[in-house]
Amino acid sequence: MYIRNMLLSGLAAASTAQAYANYTIREEDFPAPTPAPAPTTPKRTLSRIFGLVGDLLGINKDNDTPACPAIWTEISTTLTEQFLADGQCTDAARAAIRASFHDCFNGACDGSLILANECSNAENKGLERLCGNLANLATQTKVGVADLIQFAAAHAIKTCPGGPTVPVKIGRKDSSTAGAVGVLPGPNERGGDLVRLFASKGFTPTDLAALIGAHTTAKQRQADPSRAGASFDSTPGVWDNKFYSETKSGNKAPFTLQSDRNLAQNPLTAIPFSAFALSKARWDEAFVGAMVKMGLLGVREQGLVDCTGALPGGAGRKREVRGGDVFDRLGW
Repeated sequence: MYIRNMLLSGLAAASTAQAYANYTIREEDFPAPTPAPAPTTPKRTLSRIFGLVGDLLGINKDNDTPACPAIWTEISTTLTEQFLADGQCTDAARAAIRASFHDCFNGACDGSLILANECSNAENKGLERLCGNLANLATQTKVGVADLIQFAAAHAIKTCPGGPTVPVKIGRKDSSTAGAVGVLPGPNERGGDLVRLFASKGFTPTDLAALIGAHTTAKQRQADPSRAGASFDSTPGVWDNKFYSETKSGNKAPFTLQSDRNLAQNPLTAIPFSAFALSKARWDEAFVGAMVKMGLLGVREQGLVDCTGALPGGAGRKREVRGGDVFDRLGW
């Protein structure tokens, strides 16, 4: 029996060996190994964790940012027609820039300049026509008055040749409660008093020196009524920094406010004043930051919508909308 089993085992082994000898090895007999999953890097893991936490806390809102309503692009087109003529910014543009400061500085950027009829106050003389037109435009387009005042100012600055882009947001609350009278500085204020006044509103001396540069397109009406309409530098139709150099020189500008001359000489504002006279780019940068701060005085920023793209040359201006008929009726 033992010998029989040994013979059978030998025959089986020989048969198997013969089978392997006659078989051709194929590629599919060796399937590719399943690749191991790529390791998750600590950076990717942290990113996912923070992303989930941000979603839970409501921090990640980029995809939910509201778009600027299209009506602001229509308003922008109309304002351009009123703020630019013969390649220069107009008196309407100058009034719009001034109105921004006058609405905000005596309380908050709340539209009370128009809604509380502050435009009739002596310190706001010269703004009456603009106030009436903006009030009518706000009614016709159903936008907030406070927002329209600030948007018009940013638009006017951008419309003036050489003007920078001042970011502008909408969503302010309108108010018909008048702000305090007598807060706005006069034409003969001392430099130190101006520095303290603006500091009380959160502005640095550099902010003050930058903001006063808006006089580059302005004209005086009240300081010397006999010379009403005289500009504060020799190029009031464009946004340049000649205001600074001509104010410092003391005799090149058609008209210089004593308060401006005082700022040019005050130790706290004289340095940025001189720097802005040498560099328009440096002034533009400082002005934009200070102007954004001005446009948010007394305003709760949460919920505001960015409408900078609706300004001239902005990303939101993808189509041209004719709006001149509105202002033809308003008589700008």
